[in-house]
Parts: sequence; structure tokens; C-alpha cells
Amino acid sequence: MSLPPGFIDELRDRSSIAQVVGRKVTWDAKKSNPGKGDYWAPCPFHAEKTASFHVEDQKGFYYCFGCHAKGNVYSFIQETENVNFMEAVEILAREAGMPMPARDPAAQQKADKRTVLVDIMEQAVQYYRLQLRTNHAEAARAYLDNRGLPESTLEEFQIGYADNSRNGLFGHLTGKGVKPEDIVEAGLAIKPDDGGNPFDRFRNRIMFPIRDARGRCTAFGGRAMDANQPAKYLNSPETPLFDKGRSLYNHKPAREAAGKAESLIVAEGYMDVIALSQAGFKHAVAPLGTAITADQLQLMWRMCPEPIIALDGDKAGIRAAMRLIDLSLPLLEAGKSLRFCIMPEGQDPDDLIKAQGAKAMQALLDNAQPMVKLLWQRETEGKDFDSPERRAALDASLRALLNTIQDRSIKSHYGQVIKDFRYDLFARKRSQNTFQPGAWKKNTPKKPMAGTKGSLLAQNEQADKRMREAVILLAALRNPQAALKMETALEKCRIASQDYKEIQNQLLANLHDDLSNEDASDALNFKMMDALGYDPIDHLCGIKAVREHPYLKQNADPAMTERVLDEELTKHAAILGALHEIREAEEDLTRMADESTTWRVQQATEARNSATKTDYGNEDNSGDDSDNLSQQLQKMLDDQIWVKKKP
Repeated sequence: MSLPPGFIDELRDRSSIAQVVGRKVTWDAKKSNPGKGDYWAPCPFHAEKTASFHVEDQKGFYYCFGCHAKGNVYSFIQETENVNFMEAVEILAREAGMPMPARDPAAQQKADKRTVLVDIMEQAVQYYRLQLRTNHAEAARAYLDNRGLPESTLEEFQIGYADNSRNGLFGHLTGKGVKPEDIVEAGLAIKPDDGGNPFDRFRNRIMFPIRDARGRCTAFGGRAMDANQPAKYLNSPETPLFDKGRSLYNHKPAREAAGKAESLIVAEGYMDVIALSQAGFKHAVAPLGTAITADQLQLMWRMCPEPIIALDGDKAGIRAAMRLIDLSLPLLEAGKSLRFCIMPEGQDPDDLIKAQGAKAMQALLDNAQPMVKLLWQRETEGKDFDSPERRAALDASLRALLNTIQDRSIKSHYGQVIKDFRYDLFARKRSQNTFQPGAWKKNTPKKPMAGTKGSLLAQNEQADKRMREAVILLAALRNPQAALKMETALEKCRIASQDYKEIQNQLLANLHDDLSNEDASDALNFKMMDALGYDPIDHLCGIKAVREHPYLKQNADPAMTERVLDEELTKHAAILGALHEIREAEEDLTRMADESTTWRVQQATEARNSATKTDYGNEDNSGDDSDNLSQQLQKMLDDQIWVKKKP
């Protein structure tokens, strides 16, 4: 629909966003300043207790410092009412007392049709409710009674019954003047292909009204009373009112309850949701007979940042959970994830609550697993990784899954957790002992204590040398392609620390494996972890200055990491050469203190001091000074400045 110029702005100016938002939140009296149009409240978009949701009434905007939701009065109505933009405009115009401009004929006709269909659906709800009280519904009432549904629950969820007649509802509605074609369009009746009279879609079924986020009945779900009927559960078809993939059963009540409970439960079906609601879990929804869709996930995340997927403990429930993982991974964001609560085998929430009560259900919900754990279970359970090829296949599968995660921060955290799980699995195979996630870190070798040297020049050399060695090895691990280019220098690099020497040996042993893909660093690290029994990157990052070096972090620029590796190898060689000469000179000094020996010590000391200028972790050292230093160090090596030249 095309609106006249200025209508949107005028409507926004005549509306108070604080008043609109105020119907959904409780303002924090201490933080809010109504006189200045400054309001604070707990965010309506994610569960929280603190007031991080800020509304500036004069500017007409809102922003949440927790989940970062932001927008104006129109977007707020769209998000909280689950409506499109034009529907939000209509709601706001109605509240502001502004008449909506005339729609174009096509849009007006479409809106009018939706209004007609909604009215027909509500008439059907009342018809089915009445039918549940008739003699024809005796078996249906007995079934509901056996499932433990009292009259109050039947009323709350507006549960009804469709009798077994061919045109009971159709005849009832047409008798009230409803057009046959509208009944068919609403999905309540089917028109035969041969052109015969329409007949009821739902027959001999217990009827569950499906309502949208605004509480309007848009569809039905019917549970068959005859075991011979083709489908146990039958939903309405797609209609102008109903999009199965964008709808959730019990949406509106659950949205209201989710804010108070700070949680959202996602069950499989209508009866699970009703059983949960009866047990006090009002914050429960269900997809409508199909796998959860991306649109349904977004609806769930609007209600709660981390919904709990409570699926049946049978094979179908497990398969549904696994499919949902693949769907969810690319959609994950900070503050948007899932947890999984798998029911005991052969039980659904309704069964569990009836057998053990609400406390047992709450205990399962409290122990819901993060999605990454279920992902690991899917990839490894029942499989044997007793060969390098099988382990490589696992690595490839995990990398492919992690690469579907769009959020870089989440991808990094998932990778670290998977790394922990992977080590636990292979450490357990080596030791035949049970490990807990992260237990492999206990096997990390202890850092050697810094020793003392005989001269003042070398007192701190042990710590400095260990830091340089860590920088070199970490840079090589972060950029295996660069390490391959400098393989000869890495082989000649003298590593004094025994634990770092082990890392160097494994690095060189695995450097010629296929490291062409973008995850080469992770692949190399995995291989080395298997051999070492601990994570070499974590071990090298034990030194704070190394850990915080900007060009040695996981997502650092590869070109800068390569530069660091080149410079540090050159520097390390220069320092060790200088120190070697110092030691020889010191030995000479013990025998004779002549001018020549003193000069050698001075020159070697100058070389050492120049080589140690670089401040680890300082980004400024990557400029021209670093280039000059590298060239200077190389010249010192070439000229062997510590050797006294003969005249």
C-alpha cells in the first residue's frame, strides 16, 4: 500500500513511543526521568531483571544495551505484535485516532478477505466447542478425560470436536450466510476436483485451534479418533491466514509467560504444550507437525535468547534434534542459541509429568545441554577413531560444520570447545581412563623454572629466551604456510626449553602435511595435540606478553604473523650468536683481562641489546623500525661484529 507523503512522520509525531512501549514493560522508577522523556526498563525482547532497555521519548527511539535491539515505534510494534509494517501502522493509527488513507483496491480487497476469513475461523472454533458436548463426542471426551484434561484446560485452549459427518461444519456455516468459497479458502472444507459439493476437511477429530501472535485463530490441528484414519494429526493447509513454517502453537500466551519465566520450552506437539501448561510451564510452544524452520527459530528468539528444545526421547525426537542443529548453526548470534532437553527414552513431556510430576520435568530442563555438546555427540557417538584416516575424516566433518557458523566470535568459541572434546576423546583412548571436558589440560607440561647465570648480562636471559622461543613457535603454528617457507631456519633454530623443543620437533614432523586450506592452523594443532598429549597453542600462550601479541592471535593478519616469524627467527639467531661470544669472552677473561677481550664483550653486549629492543605485543614495532632492526641484526650476523678484526 502506498501512503501519502508525510503520513508516517505525522503519525509518529502524534504518537508517544514511551506510551506504546509502556504497555509492554514496567519502567524503572529510579533510572527513568519522565520529565526529560528518558525511560528505562527490563528489555521486552530478552529475559533480564536489570533495566538495560532505554527509550528516548522525544527522539522516538529505543535501544537495549543487553541484546542491542533498537528501532522506532513502528519496529517496536512489529517485533512485539509479530505483524508487518503496514499492520503496525494501522495499529498505531487506530490508537492515535488518525484515519488510515484509502488503500489501493487490491490491497483493500486482500485486507478485507483476511478479516472475513478470521471471522469464519472464530465461528468454526465455537462450532467445534459445541460439538464436544454432544453425544457424538462421547469417545472424544473420554479420551481427553483419560489424558487428564479438565474443563478449565479445555476452555483455556478452546479444544473442540469435529464429528464424523461429511458436511457438518460446512452446512452450519453456509446456514449462517457464509460463502462456500470462503469456507474452502479458510482451509475448513475441500472442494472435489470433479466439481461436487465441498465437504469438511476435519472429521471425527479432536480439534485444537492454532492462533497467531495476536491471538487470532488462523488454523486448526485435528487429532484422529479412529486409528484407521490416514493421519493421526492433521493440520490446516496453507491459507491467506496460515503459514505453517511461520507459526507456533500457543504463541501468544507463551510469549507473555516467557518474559516472566526467563525461559521458553519448545515441545513436539499440542498435547505436550498443554501438559506443560497444566504443570505450570506456561512458557511452552510447539511447531506444527513439521521440523522447526528458520522463521520459527526467529520467532522463538524474539521470546527468549536461549529456548530449550524438549524433544521426545525416541529415535524420531533425536533425529529432529540433530536436524535442528544443522539449521541453527548458520543463524547463531551472540545472545541467540539453543539448549536441548532430551526426554527419557520412550517418554514425552506429558508422560514424564504424569509419571513423576513437575519437579522431575524442571530437573531435566535445568540440566539441558548446550547445542555444541549435542553436536559433538552426533559426530562421534558409536564411531571408532582408531586410525589416522578416521580421525582426519572427523576433523574434516567438524571443520565443515564450524564453517557454517557466520558469527566469528561464536565460531571461535565453538572451535575451542570442540578442541577440548576432541582431546578428551583421544586422551581417553590412549589411557583407557574416563576424562571430563578440559581434563587433558592437566597433562600440560610444567614450565621450567628460570635459571641463573654467572654474569650480570645473562641473569634475565633465561626468561627472555623462553619468550622468544614461544613467539617463534606460536607464529609458526598460527601460519603454517609461512613456517613452511622458513622451514630451514626453523630447523636451525636452537630451542633451549625442553617442553618447547618437543613442540618444535612435532611442528617440523607435521609441517609437510596438507595444510592448504584456511583451517591449516587448526589442523596442524590437532595433529600435534595427538602426539604431545596437550594443546601446544595453549601452552605457548601461557606467557602473557605472547598471549596478548596482536599478530599472534587466532584471527590475526597472516602477512603480519609471517613478518613476526621472520623477524623473530633472525633476532633469535643474532642473540644466541652474541651470547655464545660473550660466554667465550668471559672464559677468556678468567684467564687474562686484556683490551681485546674487553672490546669483544662490549661489541657482543651491543649486539644483544639491539636485538632485544622489540617489545612483545607492541603493534608499533611492525613498522619501519622493525625493518631496520631486522636488517641491522642480519648485518651483525654476516659481519660477526663480535670478532676482533686484524689490522
